[in-house]
Amino acid sequence: MSGGSFGRGLACMLAMLALSAANGHAQMSANPLEVGQKIETLGRALNPGVVAATAALYDPLQEQKPYAGIRVHRDLKYGPDERNRLDAFAPDPLPTETRPVLVFVHGGDFVAGDKADPKSPFYENIGVWAARNGLIGVNVTYRLAPDHPWPAGIEDVGAAVRWAIQNVAPYGGGPDRIFLMGHGAGATHVADYLSHPDLQPPDGPGVVGAILLSGVYDLTKMPMNRNLKAYYGEDPEHYAERSAQAGLLDANIPLFLAGAEFDPADFEKQRNALREALCAARHCPRFVVLPRHNHMSEVYAINTKDTLLVRAISDFIKAH
Repeated sequence: MSGGSFGRGLACMLAMLALSAANGHAQMSANPLEVGQKIETLGRALNPGVVAATAALYDPLQEQKPYAGIRVHRDLKYGPDERNRLDAFAPDPLPTETRPVLVFVHGGDFVAGDKADPKSPFYENIGVWAARNGLIGVNVTYRLAPDHPWPAGIEDVGAAVRWAIQNVAPYGGGPDRIFLMGHGAGATHVADYLSHPDLQPPDGPGVVGAILLSGVYDLTKMPMNRNLKAYYGEDPEHYAERSAQAGLLDANIPLFLAGAEFDPADFEKQRNALREALCAARHCPRFVVLPRHNHMSEVYAINTKDTLLVRAISDFIKAH
């Protein structure tokens, strides 16, 4: 497809999505299959237009603030930097039993992103889903490249985990039942943290499992674009040691590995290669490929009627 025809087609789709959203929540919420068909039309591309079109599909399917029965404790500090902030999502009133904790690390191609956007339900939908489904949700933001290159992501994930261990109990969470979950660059930071024990606390990573959604795990097999280089550096000699895949083979941590049918091809290759390497090392992860989803819709769909991913995540957490 030519750039001009793609642009005209995308503009047409965006107009249709805006009209659908204006016609109300009920029109779209009843038919997840219809949403999946529109995602399929968008294809594998990952660019601002596709991200906006995907958000327009899922925005009307999400809960709106304030969230009934959920209390959100916002902008809690877990480190010295301005971006070392997190939000904790807990039922209101607090549960009588201690719950597992789901710490979510957002994406943004290493140079952008945040734990929440006041103008949209993303990524608060993940914390809300957690609090509604037997967990305590923690959404984390972190320092960004190019001002904060590798290993800043590892350091911030570690600091957020330490915050959870030391502080999550008053919000209803169990400090010994922490699961890490990351998407895109966030999944890469989580994988890097788990795979580099020399950069972890002396007593280990402090988590009982991890959920990796569409991350980058082997830099030596990944085309290094400008943003990857902004975080990992320009020197290819460092890419093997800074990659997660080799270290994950030795990490004694249960893994849930997932991606989308319409992830960009490089992300698909990354997840498949990691799965094959883990299985060859006899550490096969739980593995899910989400049909009729793209890189963004896999997380935008959380806390909607599309429950394929969250059911698998719940089963993984219950198993560990």
